[in-house]
Amino acid sequence: MIVMKFGGTSVQDAPALENVCRIVARHKGLHPVVVVSACAGVTNALVRIANSAAASHETTSEVNALRSRHALIAAELLGNKKGEVLESLEKDFNELESLIKSIAVLQHLPPRTLDQVAAYGELWSSLLLAAALQQRGIRCERKDARTVLATDSEFTHAAPLFDLVAQNAHREFAPPLELGAVVVTQGFIGSTREGVTTTLGRGGSDYSAAIFGAALDAGEIQIWTDVDGMLSADPAIIPQARLIREMSFNEAAELAYFGAKVLHPSTILPAIRKNIPVKILNSRRPEAEGTLITGKGRSETSAVIKSIAYKKDITVITVQSTRMLMSHGFLARVFEVFARFSKSVDVVATSEVGVSMTVDDASSLDRILSTLREFADVELQSGRAVVCVVGEGMKQTKGIAGRAFMALGNADVNVELISHGGSEINLTFVIRDEEIVSAVKALHSEFF
Repeated sequence: MIVMKFGGTSVQDAPALENVCRIVARHKGLHPVVVVSACAGVTNALVRIANSAAASHETTSEVNALRSRHALIAAELLGNKKGEVLESLEKDFNELESLIKSIAVLQHLPPRTLDQVAAYGELWSSLLLAAALQQRGIRCERKDARTVLATDSEFTHAAPLFDLVAQNAHREFAPPLELGAVVVTQGFIGSTREGVTTTLGRGGSDYSAAIFGAALDAGEIQIWTDVDGMLSADPAIIPQARLIREMSFNEAAELAYFGAKVLHPSTILPAIRKNIPVKILNSRRPEAEGTLITGKGRSETSAVIKSIAYKKDITVITVQSTRMLMSHGFLARVFEVFARFSKSVDVVATSEVGVSMTVDDASSLDRILSTLREFADVELQSGRAVVCVVGEGMKQTKGIAGRAFMALGNADVNVELISHGGSEINLTFVIRDEEIVSAVKALHSEFF
């Protein structure tokens, strides 16, 4: 069996869903579990509505816009057989309106309630797709992902309970698959052991697909999106960026973490554990080859560098103290502060008397900085970007760093921080945000 995940743009309207039906039909012999995101823009709208209600703002028009949008999709997709779907949608919208009213009355939006609101998008898109498949003669069964994807209680960014998910997946998904039915379910959403709705965080539909694939020992996990696959650079900067036909799990994980938007970083992890291939495909061009991600990637070493990724709006925190010199425990004390306030660090570089770190979310830094200043001098630099050059061929190739920095120097790009050696397959450095385009163009020209 395989897992097929379709993103928001792949299910954004009736023509897109019609296209998904055709793609699923071509794969039905492989016993697919189809995981869908909400229609494009719907989750953002739901979160906005919930926050507006908490701020005592009017939300009726936005809720009605979502109601009309989904009703219109049902009418275009199902014609005169839309009645049952419209009834289900209306029931959900009535529940949503009750939730919104309670948020408005309390003027408070706890994470648990936000997850309840945000979950509706995937429930609606999966309802529409399952009905469309059935109408087109494809036997399918819609399953509520919340009965399968068990999580902890960290609302808005819940973590899966993998052993329990595996048990649930075999109970819920395996029987219809064995009978030859296509299973349609939702990405992004799960529930606690007590049955309370949770979400995995933004981009979590990819993660859901990989979790289900790992639980069922799938032969392949397919991520259907609106691009041909992983590219050698951001096509907005490099229009001629090349398709990467095959890459390793490690390369894909590095690129996903450092800004490649095609794939959610966590997606890779369950696939790595089970050595399940992941394929990135374009729902708008299903005939395109796509990118295959496997444990080893390509065996050939001719392609030294696979891709160049970047993250914008990075903050660099530099912590310096002469007490760090020849002493033990200083770095442990620094990182304990970040751990205490649940703030992750991306890039680290050290010297004899200091350590520099990057964070991609500058919110809630005040308490961290205040605590660090109790025992060290702290400097903050915002408006920075992390650029990452990725490729397993770097392990066997001399001179990559020299070529990279020569290219950047020729492009008049100033490198402020370098991290190399923590991973054998990436070279990471920090520059100013405004130098991103020059840096990516220079590196792409050098290596491609």
